[in-house]
Amino acid sequence: MDFEKKIKESISQAFTELFEATVAAEDIQLQPTRKDFEGSVTFVIFPYLKLTRKKPEETGQLLGEYLVKNLDLVTDFNVVKGFLNLCISEQTWVKLFSQITQDTNFGFFPANGEKVMVEYSSPNTNKPLHLGHLRNNFLGYSVSQILAANGYDVLKVNLVNDRGIHICKSMVAYKKFGNGETPTPGRKGDKLVGDFYVKFDQEYKKEIAELLEQYKAENPGIPEKELKAKAEKEAPILKEAQDTLRKWEQGDEATVTLWKKMNSWVYDGFDFSYKLMGVTFDKYYYESNTYLLGKDIVEEGQQKGVFYQKEDNSVWVDLSEEGLDEKLLLRGDGTSVYMTQDMGTADLKFKDWDMTKSIYVVGNEQDYHFKVLSIIMKKLDREYAEGIYHLSYGMVDLPSGKMKSREGTVVDADDLIFEMIDTAKERTATLGKIEEFDNEEAQALYRMLALGALKYYLLRVDPKKRILFNPQESVDFQGNTGVYIQYNHAKICAIVRKAERDQIDYSPAAFQSVEQLHGIEVDVIDLLSKYPEKIQEAGREYAPSIIANYAYELSKAYSKFYAELPIFGEQDEAIKSFRVALSKEVAKTIEKAMKLLGTEVPERM
Repeated sequence: MDFEKKIKESISQAFTELFEATVAAEDIQLQPTRKDFEGSVTFVIFPYLKLTRKKPEETGQLLGEYLVKNLDLVTDFNVVKGFLNLCISEQTWVKLFSQITQDTNFGFFPANGEKVMVEYSSPNTNKPLHLGHLRNNFLGYSVSQILAANGYDVLKVNLVNDRGIHICKSMVAYKKFGNGETPTPGRKGDKLVGDFYVKFDQEYKKEIAELLEQYKAENPGIPEKELKAKAEKEAPILKEAQDTLRKWEQGDEATVTLWKKMNSWVYDGFDFSYKLMGVTFDKYYYESNTYLLGKDIVEEGQQKGVFYQKEDNSVWVDLSEEGLDEKLLLRGDGTSVYMTQDMGTADLKFKDWDMTKSIYVVGNEQDYHFKVLSIIMKKLDREYAEGIYHLSYGMVDLPSGKMKSREGTVVDADDLIFEMIDTAKERTATLGKIEEFDNEEAQALYRMLALGALKYYLLRVDPKKRILFNPQESVDFQGNTGVYIQYNHAKICAIVRKAERDQIDYSPAAFQSVEQLHGIEVDVIDLLSKYPEKIQEAGREYAPSIIANYAYELSKAYSKFYAELPIFGEQDEAIKSFRVALSKEVAKTIEKAMKLLGTEVPERM
């Protein structure tokens, strides 16, 4: 803020004149004054006592008196131990607010010339998207929006895991038990394929149990744990899946044809889900196109002596110098592992788009994997290796416990969103807030509230933390929820509509004469002014939670303002104009903040 810059410059000058000491203005830090003390900004004195050679209270008193005398915007001060609390003139706050209203790019930063790729979603084509994917998609999309607001050129990327043993398991189960079934209007393709992934696991467990009984009868003295491990490796249905993977990599026509057909069903299902979620991508990568590139890199690493081959022909890298262990890069039969694919994809991405940073939005169970990827690419002298960043996030749990895809106990993303829409409809109807809506408007509102509730609930928590998701709690019109923020936006829009009907002029010229502000009005302006800082902080931390909680604090402060002060009942026309303008600016800022979370806000509720 301009006035903070002036205060820092004046404090710097005060040190020169009062204490014959040099303190650069840019090194001075100010912080918000605690709510239990009078003032707006606070200067912490303790770090400078060696320069002043005086007690904290005396130092603060001298600095405060200097600022009041030499800086018009500082009207008063108080010293609490080593804290100098400064009171800012009300006209300064009015001027600051006027500047905010006239800044058409408020909260957006100019292009900085840096490119960033954000890779998120990364689904497997053997199952539909679930609750965990929702956090991933919402987080990736929101981080992309926040980085764009910070001036980065952002490319949103989806790396589809369209090959591998997990895909082959669904294919084997479909061949055995599918009976030619295809997707229907009532059964999306991704869900159909996911059913066969679950079916494979069911049949696999049956075969393990049968083999275990056979092995126990044939080997009475061997521990059951060893026999079970053998049964898990020897189960015929698993061997068939492994053989399917080999055939796919060899280009077997029948195998590739089935793979393409089942994947096409899944892609149609994913497209529906992404549209329902409200997330988009600029580019897709497919592992089926990159795993061979990874094999080339493995060969390069062997030639450079970075990787080595074992007797079974598998290829490894030794990371013991980095405090880690050995890492498999290529199986003995020549098939790829995830690391192989990720090495190839990393090369391809940086070749396609020469970016400063590549951000991988992936759950924290892959922390080790991405640490290894970064180390390997550094060993291979890739210039981009420093730009590999793993945005690690915690899992999402339900009150019922952890989800498991292979056991069919996941919460389907589509089903959850539709359930949330039904809940939003029920809550809204109960509160009687849609009497003037036609059916199309009502349905759009229910979807907006549902997605707002869901996205906000999953994004308001720091990405690194695990979440216990409570669907009912997320659609509450009170408390720290997306719906509460959306409701406040709609309420303000109604105020602005009335002001315009009443032809109230709320331009800066109409309220420049305001000389007295209520404390809560200052609090709201102060919060508004901090929006750009929050954008920068969220961009540095890759944390949409910072924006989410800012939107909530701003909504909460406005609610207090609305409850305590009249708007249309105010007799002073300048103050009335100011309060309408303040309301409008809060609505604009809420809308911008929620948009960064991928969430719309209604104008009517």
